[in-house]
Amino acid sequence: MSTVVQGFTKSLAMTVLSEIGDKTFFAAAILAMRHPRRLVLAGCLGALIVMTILSVLVGLAAPNLLSRKWSHHITTVLFFGFGLWSLWDAFKEDGGEDELAEVEAELDADLKANAGGSKRSKDDDDKKQRRSFLLQFFSPIFLKAFSITFFGEWGDKSQLATIGLAADENPLGVVLGGILGQALCTTAAVLGGKSLASQISEKIVGLSGGVLFIVFGIQSFLSTVEA
Repeated sequence: MSTVVQGFTKSLAMTVLSEIGDKTFFAAAILAMRHPRRLVLAGCLGALIVMTILSVLVGLAAPNLLSRKWSHHITTVLFFGFGLWSLWDAFKEDGGEDELAEVEAELDADLKANAGGSKRSKDDDDKKQRRSFLLQFFSPIFLKAFSITFFGEWGDKSQLATIGLAADENPLGVVLGGILGQALCTTAAVLGGKSLASQISEKIVGLSGGVLFIVFGIQSFLSTVEA
């Protein structure tokens, strides 16, 4: 079992490079332009924290289903696989504008679909303002941000990589690093908005993430050889 610091460092680096320029990153940036930032930030970050904890729990259970030797081998293969996958996506990627436009179009379609039921009178707005602070965090905006982020991350390579990392590294370090990385990326997306999202080069982020995954894979392989 590795140290907490090692698990934290790996998880933080992997999360930041996986989430910057990700589809959910763009979704958070666009939602923050249209709705109160605190609700969008709470919804997106809440979903990512829940997803991180669930992924680590799955990774923590993996050695109980398989031997630690086999779970380590699978993790090593996953790191190499995700590294090659990220590099392939980066080399064939023309830029982040297409994905940003795609996410914005999906959110626009969803907004139009719900436009009929979203009209409120002035009295309704006054009542909403009188709601308690806690109840606002369970508003449709919070739930929308939470659900878009949660289901957008489900089955994503960053989730699978977190599972693999938790199976091979200290789970507490992986949780703390993952949550901090998610908080940094989500806060940047919400505060920076579309202007920041449009400046991000998905190719550079993809190349950096691919190299990082391969470095993790090499390190994991060497630790097997030395054992």
